[in-house]
Amino acid sequence: MSNASRPVARQARGDATRSAILSAAEQVFAEVGYAAARLEDVAQVVGIRRPSIVYYFPGKQQLYDEVEADIFTAMHQFVTERMQGANTPLDRLLGLFDAWLDFLVHRPTAARIIQRVVADPTPRGEDPVQFSDTALRDLEGILASGVAEGSFREVPAVHILNSVAAGALFYVCNANQLGTGRRYDPADPATLASFRAVVHQQAVAVVLK
Repeated sequence: MSNASRPVARQARGDATRSAILSAAEQVFAEVGYAAARLEDVAQVVGIRRPSIVYYFPGKQQLYDEVEADIFTAMHQFVTERMQGANTPLDRLLGLFDAWLDFLVHRPTAARIIQRVVADPTPRGEDPVQFSDTALRDLEGILASGVAEGSFREVPAVHILNSVAAGALFYVCNANQLGTGRRYDPADPATLASFRAVVHQQAVAVVLK
C-alpha cells in the first residue's frame, strides 16, 4: 500500500467503525432505553472496547443525539423521495403517512426509539423536537396547503399526529406485545396493506370537508 493510500484506508475503516457504533447504539437504545443503556453494551454489540466508542463519541448523550438525528434525517429523506409526484394535498398527506409507516416497518428500532422519546423526553432536555421538528413541519405544511386550497377542514396538526399518524408506531411496536394469540408480522404484505387502508380511511375522514 502506498503512503498516499494509507490515510484513505484509515478513513474508510474509521467511517465503517463509526457506522457500526451508530447501528449498535440504535439497537441498544431501542431495547433498553436511554437511561439504562451503557456505552459498554454498545461496545459489546460492535465487538470493540468502550474507549473505542469514546474516540468517536465523547459520551452517551452525544451518541444518542447522533442516533436520533440519523433516524429523523433518514426518515425525511425517505419521505421526500417517496412523495415525488404527489401533487394534491390529500395525495401528499396519504403519501406522508405511507412513507412514515414503511420507514418504521423496515426500521423497527427507529419506531421503538421514537416511542420511547414520546414517553420520556429526558434525553432531549428542553428541546424535545430538536431532531423530530422536520417531520412535524412536513405534516403541518401539507395540512396548511389543504386548508388554503379549501379541500381540508381546519384540524389541529397535533390531533392528526396523535390519532392517525401515531398508529404507525403502535403498529410496529405492538406486534409482539398483545399476547400470543394476537401476534402479527408488521412487514407481512397482507397485514401491512390492511393496516395502511385503515390509516387512509382515518386520514380521509378527519381532513376532508
